[in-house]
Amino acid sequence: MLAAAAGFALLTGAYRLAPSDVLALLLPGSGAGGADAPVAWAVIWNLRLPRILLAILVGAALASSGAVFQASFRNPLVEPYILGVSSGAAFGAALGLLLPRFPLSVQAAAFLGALAAVGLVHLLARSRGDAPIVTLVLSGVIVGAMFAAGVSMVKYLSDDAALRQLVFWLMGGFYFASWGDVTVAGPIVAASAAVMIAGGWRLNVLSMGDHEAATLGVDPRRARPVLLGAATLATAVSVSVAGIVPWIGLMTPHAIRLLIGPDNRLVVPGSALLGAVILLACDTAARSITQSEIPVGIITALAGGPFLAVLVRQRTAGLFG
Repeated sequence: MLAAAAGFALLTGAYRLAPSDVLALLLPGSGAGGADAPVAWAVIWNLRLPRILLAILVGAALASSGAVFQASFRNPLVEPYILGVSSGAAFGAALGLLLPRFPLSVQAAAFLGALAAVGLVHLLARSRGDAPIVTLVLSGVIVGAMFAAGVSMVKYLSDDAALRQLVFWLMGGFYFASWGDVTVAGPIVAASAAVMIAGGWRLNVLSMGDHEAATLGVDPRRARPVLLGAATLATAVSVSVAGIVPWIGLMTPHAIRLLIGPDNRLVVPGSALLGAVILLACDTAARSITQSEIPVGIITALAGGPFLAVLVRQRTAGLFG
């Protein structure tokens, strides 16, 4: 599915290319042929290929992070967007993006903002006991609103050019994807994903509860921060290169569990692969539906909103009727 989605994305766009030309361009030492060969080469290597790779990286990062958050908090309704992690990362990245004298890079600032958000959500939810679904979601809403207010303050203090840049960035998209972004995000996402995938069996134990996990030899105080740190780092770098892309971290793990079951040793890597496919398909649609590109965050929100509504209705049906 991922290979098919990537191949379709390479062929899709305002500049039409034949499959034979794309294959020729991807082979070392070959050209597309014809008068437009330099243009076709630029379209493939400078525009579409880095954009495709970045969409794959971000989709895999957000989906696997969502699976880790859900298993760590033992809550099926959490993901980076709902927990406010994306808003925290956006606030940090906005500071790094718009303040030239800010001492941290965009990625470092986004990571610190995301880490602060997940820590605040955890503290607020745990303050009333065992972090039930309603308390955890409400804590995410509160923290997300706080950091959203911070982003609004940064926008208010920005000049017109910087404000336009920030607004488009917050909508989520890969308009300015480059090989530099792929170089920055690739190693971080790969390392974070490796930690999360390797910790799949620990997530299975943690999902039973802290007491049971300790009985089985897994220290929640050590295992959970490592896994949450890897998920937060993956989310932070995703936000820093693509803006806020909501709902991928919520939809994908549930879809994978329906396909292969609840074993997190399979759910985490499966979520990464399916998340890459979903986000790549959404990005291809975002730049192909109309002549002017639609921010991919809008596409994912349109799909994720109804999905969350159905899920919430199923989970809370017994509480209200």
